[in-house]
Amino acid sequence: MPKPLLYLFLCLALVNSPLALADKTATAPWSSASLTPTRYKPQKVVYDVHVTTADAVESVLDRASYLSAITGADPFDQSIVLVLHGKELSFFAIENYDKYKELMQRAQSLVESEVIRIKMCKIAAQSQGYSVDDIHGFVEMVPMGDAEIIRLQYEEGHAYMQ
Repeated sequence: MPKPLLYLFLCLALVNSPLALADKTATAPWSSASLTPTRYKPQKVVYDVHVTTADAVESVLDRASYLSAITGADPFDQSIVLVLHGKELSFFAIENYDKYKELMQRAQSLVESEVIRIKMCKIAAQSQGYSVDDIHGFVEMVPMGDAEIIRLQYEEGHAYMQ
């Protein structure tokens, strides 16, 4: 057998040997997790969004989108609301569209095609120098983010997520 093939054969044999497998279980004494098959009903959820980076906004959009998909994306039985009231407001400002174009197109697409709504605190927007006219039209402005989160929980039965 040529030396390169012999070397490859020995490496494969070592990797698949009981000794190599023993090393893997030594670091996982309880084996690995198992997946519990679960069916989820449509949900009513309010996300309290107070983040500082575009990546964090993207992560919230990912979570909300996945929740919508895994629970059926039924606009009649389901409601997913993102309430913005932190530094992330600037990403939704029309003046920053060129900088955050892809993020805003994704957010707008989720609002248009799914059961997701995005609401913004007017007080927080004003404190950052924005008015209703400065924010993209797919965002709903509400008088106060905290009051909206409370209203959604207690009057409309939304579960709270952060």
